[in-house]
Amino acid sequence: MSRLDLWRQRTEWPLIGAAVVFLVAYGLPIAIPGLPGWADTLCGTLMTAVWFVFAADYLVRLLLADDTWQFVRRYWLDLLVVALPLLRPLRLLLLVKVLQRFSRTGVQRLRGRVVTYATGGTALLILTSALAITDAERGRPGATVQDLGDGFWWAITTMTTVGYGDQFPVTTAGRFIAAGLMVGGIALLGVVTATLASWMVQTVEESGEDEATATRAQVSDLAAEVRALRAELARTRDTEPAQAAGSDPR
Repeated sequence: MSRLDLWRQRTEWPLIGAAVVFLVAYGLPIAIPGLPGWADTLCGTLMTAVWFVFAADYLVRLLLADDTWQFVRRYWLDLLVVALPLLRPLRLLLLVKVLQRFSRTGVQRLRGRVVTYATGGTALLILTSALAITDAERGRPGATVQDLGDGFWWAITTMTTVGYGDQFPVTTAGRFIAAGLMVGGIALLGVVTATLASWMVQTVEESGEDEATATRAQVSDLAAEVRALRAELARTRDTEPAQAAGSDPR
């Protein structure tokens, strides 16, 4: 195990905990607009502290990487999350790592992971989108999203491509959030569809294999019975001349 892999293994759960803290600190002032000043300040301080944690983690992984440029190219999203404060909520996707603990093993391991990631990713995408759109739209002139309930309704209808049109973004930031949610929703829908199709194909294949196995077993049984009949017929033919000779009156 390389030093980079060892660092990832040791920091996985602390980073997940930091992501949860960030989620609470980011969402609490949005869900409860009337928070006391000290609580709002505390949430802001926690978000800044978590951002520093993520930045330090990225720098350590960058130093431990064997090929720096390859690391930057491979983890470009992590760099954007650290460099651009607006993308910090994307770091909440670290919570998906928790779902790895419940992945299925064996033949179904990959499909189980896909289903788990799709389910967790959908929930996280709806939650973060609802929080972000509410934060961006509330109180703006002509805004139709004024509270977290409106944000959740908008996120669900947008992600499922229903698009009733009763809630829609009017700010530039809100439209960027909507674009990201649309792309993410289409991607997750594609993953779910592909996984369902793969499961159906495998079910049909397994059913065909079971039928083929049963047919082969029946053919083997029939072949064994035919061989037994042939052997019995051969014995009968051998005993008939002997019986005929024994009954000869001469």
